[in-house]
Amino acid sequence: MRLVLLGLLIGVVCLATGASRAEVEHWAVVPAESLITMRVGTPVGARTGRFLRWTGDIRFDPDAPETAHVAIDVEAASLRMDDAGLTSTAAGSGFLDTSRYPRIAFRLTRLEPAGGDRFTAHADITMKGVTRPVIFPATLRSAGRTAQMTGGFSLDRAAFGIGTRGPWNGLIGRQVRVDVSLATRTVG
Repeated sequence: MRLVLLGLLIGVVCLATGASRAEVEHWAVVPAESLITMRVGTPVGARTGRFLRWTGDIRFDPDAPETAHVAIDVEAASLRMDDAGLTSTAAGSGFLDTSRYPRIAFRLTRLEPAGGDRFTAHADITMKGVTRPVIFPATLRSAGRTAQMTGGFSLDRAAFGIGTRGPWNGLIGRQVRVDVSLATRTVG
C-alpha cells in the first residue's frame, strides 16, 4: 500500500523538478527523509504502521512526463506497527504473509498534471500475488535537483486477500489509509 504512494511520489517529484535538458534522468529515493505510513481502524482505535525499507528504479524525462518509468519495491517485512505485538501479526500468514510474499510492488502507469504542484497518479500495486490499479492525488515541491512529494490514498485490504479469514477479519477495518512523504534527488 505504501509502495503505491511511494511510487507516485517519486513520479511526481521527477515531473515537477523540470530538469533543463530533455533526457531521461535517474532519481533516487532518500529513505532517511521519507515516510511511508499506514493506518487502519480497529475496535480500540486506529492502528498505524511504517515501512522501513524499499528500493526504486525511477527514470524521467521532464519534457515527456508520460514516459516516466517508476518501479518501487517495498520489503513487506519492514513494516513496524505502533504496537510491537501487532508487527508480527501484520507480517504473518493471515495478513501480509511476508515469508511467502516478501515484496510489495508499485508500478506507475500514468501521471497527469492537475494544476500547479498537483498531479493525479495511476499505478498498479501488487501484494500477496494480487495486482490492483490505484488512482490518487499527489503534491510535489521541488528545488533544483531535489524534490519532496506528499500524497495519500485508501485501499481495500480484502481486495489483496489481507486479513480476510479468522477473527481479525471482522475486527479490523477493510479500508487502509496510506500516506507518503517522499524525498528524491537526481543521481549523478
